[in-house]
Amino acid sequence: MSDTVIVKNVTKKFKLHRKASEKLLDIILPNGYGEDFYALQNITFTAKKGDVIGLVGVNGSGKSTLSNIISGIIPPTHGEVTTKGQISLIAIKSGLNNQLTGRENIELKLLMLGFNKKEIKELEPEIIDFADIGKFIDQPVKKYSSGMKSRLGFSISVTVDPDILIIDEALSVGDQAFADKSKEKMFSFRDSGKTIFFVSHAISQVKQFCTKVMWLEYGEIRAFDKTEIVVPEYKKFLKEYRAMSREERKEFRERAMEKQSRPLETVK
Repeated sequence: MSDTVIVKNVTKKFKLHRKASEKLLDIILPNGYGEDFYALQNITFTAKKGDVIGLVGVNGSGKSTLSNIISGIIPPTHGEVTTKGQISLIAIKSGLNNQLTGRENIELKLLMLGFNKKEIKELEPEIIDFADIGKFIDQPVKKYSSGMKSRLGFSISVTVDPDILIIDEALSVGDQAFADKSKEKMFSFRDSGKTIFFVSHAISQVKQFCTKVMWLEYGEIRAFDKTEIVVPEYKKFLKEYRAMSREERKEFRERAMEKQSRPLETVK
């Protein structure tokens, strides 16, 4: 199988600001201003055609940051990302203009992806039918529920038939009927050999759908292997984590934040 996503030594550093004036200083000063925070450090892996990779980890581990870097929404601070083929990112509220209607968002998104007016006219009914949000398709997106935004975003992304699909918690909202329809579509994508990244806290879905799992722990890869190898270890960790007292969890997070405040030794 051919490589479709190659991530090499990717690090993403942000600046933490306590107030708006510090954001301005961050822009003005040559070296920026604020406390360093490393959301990702030295991330290296390769995804192949047909891989369905589940991204798991507790909140703040860097799953969405990695998704945004792979999709090209944000650049890495250091490192390289190479992708082969068209990419679609599906995330709640991602890529939708709240002031435009659902129909206008479809047209804008497809124009940005390089489709011409004739192609958009042909794809639009299929997208609207899959989203199944009724008369809301001609209402401003700002009036949508999270579920409707997710449905519309998912429908646009899967209808354009991407080579690489990134799903970031977008199936955690909405009704069961749409979730079943979306799952069926994802399985068809998997069976056709597309590369899929699936960010979710629903371990049962990850276990059912994914061929591999990447466990991120506060910006680093703790494990990356076949689903049947990683999921049991991750479930064991979750059991231990949930059994922690409030004070123990606080100490766990503080140790992680301390680690993420400074760079690791660069991988050569």
